[in-house]
Amino acid sequence: MKRSPAVLVLIGLIFLCPLTAHAHGVTGSVDRGGLVVTARYDSGEPMSYARVTILSPDAEVNFQSGRTDKNGRFCFFPDTAGAWEVVVDDEIGHRLEVDVPIDKQLLWEEVIDSGEARGIVFSQHTKSILGVLMVLGLFGILFWGKSRKK
Repeated sequence: MKRSPAVLVLIGLIFLCPLTAHAHGVTGSVDRGGLVVTARYDSGEPMSYARVTILSPDAEVNFQSGRTDKNGRFCFFPDTAGAWEVVVDDEIGHRLEVDVPIDKQLLWEEVIDSGEARGIVFSQHTKSILGVLMVLGLFGILFWGKSRKK
């Protein structure tokens, strides 16, 4: 089977260009709002890296769980109004239970301050490769159509 030089050059370029595979784009944001729970012992020392469980109102499963930071803080963003329960347990016998009442006004302010929705973001390298592939695809369709007319 005879191959044209353009196809060989294209195949060579594909293998010479280092590519990274991206499953999808990722973005990050820093949002204002949320509630911070700080847990401390009676001595004032923070409950560092203690286990935290957040229970939402009328829920059968935990809303969120995790650990405090080294300063004994944990942040969460409630999504419904009602009485939320925060349990901080250092797993050596100390336990803090805090009820946090959330009203609709606090939820409304968080929705306003949460920022805009973001879609998939591609790196500059990925965008340029996609552009080249689109041009090559269009030329491929064009030449395929011309070869069918003969």
